[in-house]
Amino acid sequence: QVQLVESGGGLVQPGGSLRLSCAASGSIFSINSMGWYRQAPGNQREVVAVIATGGSPIYADSVKGRFTISRDNAKNTLYLQMNNLKPEDTAVYYCNTILRSARSGALSDYWGQGTQVTVSS
Repeated sequence: QVQLVESGGGLVQPGGSLRLSCAASGSIFSINSMGWYRQAPGNQREVVAVIATGGSPIYADSVKGRFTISRDNAKNTLYLQMNNLKPEDTAVYYCNTILRSARSGALSDYWGQGTQVTVSS
């Protein structure tokens, strides 16, 4: 079993910053990729940023230059530094990982429970 635990969401004023964290734990043999997605009310879930193991980060156009995704491979932890936040960034942010189980060898994707980010004055 694999668990993703997210933290760091909250309420921030426009122009402010937040840092999200996502810690993966459990039966992990290897991680192929980790990423952040978000879903605003009435909208579909969309990709924010993804980073594959050994690869370069990929960002949605709407967050380029403002958000930075990073990983601590030793800790199986993913981060999202969000700067210059805008009201349109308001959403529930979800962590996702595609990994291979140490128990079964199966390649599967997992989702965190989500953390609310609200940008408002």
